[in-house]
Amino acid sequence: MSLMATIDPALIKRLREQTSAGVMDCRQALEQAGGQYDEAARLLKIKGAAIAAKKHDRITTAGAISAYIHGGRIGVLVEVNSETDFVARNEKFQDFVHQLLLHIAAMNPTYVSQDDVPSELVAREIEQLQEQLVGADGDAFVSAQKSHMEKFYAGLCLLNQPFVKDESRTIQDLLTELIAITGENIVIRRFTRYQLGDVA
Repeated sequence: MSLMATIDPALIKRLREQTSAGVMDCRQALEQAGGQYDEAARLLKIKGAAIAAKKHDRITTAGAISAYIHGGRIGVLVEVNSETDFVARNEKFQDFVHQLLLHIAAMNPTYVSQDDVPSELVAREIEQLQEQLVGADGDAFVSAQKSHMEKFYAGLCLLNQPFVKDESRTIQDLLTELIAITGENIVIRRFTRYQLGDVA
């Protein structure tokens, strides 16, 4: 009996729900992974990242500006750009924007990506870390700095944050999946979060 015939449909369904990939893509990933779920998910992530990388430089002038108000106390505005209005009207795109609004309301990031973090802020963080790690050997220092900076960026940057509804995936993962599904470059351009009583 071929492996194709032995792939559990429940695994395909679960993988599709987690990654939003198509049925055939999920089946092929599971076949390639010998039926191993985690490996199939990893393969789909790599495939999505490759697709996203190819579309990275494409111009995005369509999209949507959307708003969300939570309990009258927190408000979020976000602009997400796509290449065409057709994709901007797509249900997957609109759901992504909605989930993004909910995430920003809950997690309160400061920047979209780590490229937006001021260099002086990054330098200060590294300097403080170096002071804490005085005496650490080379490998331990590199490992500690990498781990610390990952947490630093995850605290500040939307794309680096674990998704509030599924911490196994970051916002970047969700964006990459959406690009793979729609076939267009999609960019989270900017956002603003307001909280009642905050003083600018």
